[in-house]
Amino acid sequence: MRADIRSGGWYHRLVVYLLFLILLLPLAGTLLYSLATSWSASLLPSGLTLKWYAALWSEPRFLAAFGQSLLVCVGALLLSVVLILPLLFVVHYHFPRLDALMNILILLPFAVPPVVSSVGLLQLYGSGPMAMVGTPWILIGCYFTIALPFMYRAITNNLQAINLRDLMDAAQLLGASTWQAALLVVLPNLRQGLMVAVLLSFSFLFGEFVFANLLVGTRYETLQVYLNNMRNSSGHFNSALVISYFAFVLVLTWVANRLNKDKT
Repeated sequence: MRADIRSGGWYHRLVVYLLFLILLLPLAGTLLYSLATSWSASLLPSGLTLKWYAALWSEPRFLAAFGQSLLVCVGALLLSVVLILPLLFVVHYHFPRLDALMNILILLPFAVPPVVSSVGLLQLYGSGPMAMVGTPWILIGCYFTIALPFMYRAITNNLQAINLRDLMDAAQLLGASTWQAALLVVLPNLRQGLMVAVLLSFSFLFGEFVFANLLVGTRYETLQVYLNNMRNSSGHFNSALVISYFAFVLVLTWVANRLNKDKT
């Protein structure tokens, strides 16, 4: 019986390892191509070099696109935190029955495809007193709506885990006002969950392409738009760009997972 269980366990591990290897092979090939001096008629590259990474990270246009992507994502996430935290506190502490309605409303951004939303935004903000098409402000607003469901669900789960009402009542019994209890007692308990939500949302927003391409394009070039515009350049250069992007997102995801493990 134990031998059957062990053999079954090894079989499952083998299947998982094979699937992981299949998923890893394209990334490994891209990494190797980004390090190759030339790779055409042979099974392996003729030599290895870091010149493509040096060319990428010394390219002003790439650095500008990278910085603009960071700026837009950080702005959208700051807006999300500033608006969502007070809203969730009020809903869960004063109006808990509204949570079911909020769960429905918060998913509405996913009900409309990004292409359809972009067409409507182009008509609405393309001209007139609120002409924002081609500026980072419209991207911050769009990214805010994208990050909203992730932020809302993560913070809501965290508030339910810490038992908000009991925590607030205990703080008020010790003499704290409502806002003192919220800032000094509740907020520190939300720190890790909030950080995980921010990092995971950031890794998702950093790869967004549809809104950035349709609403701003090259007028405010983000990293994904830059990658699309450079598709006809050197394959080695593009491979270095893809690997750099993947490494950056991987580090963010790893940090979020570590924070999540520390939280649990």
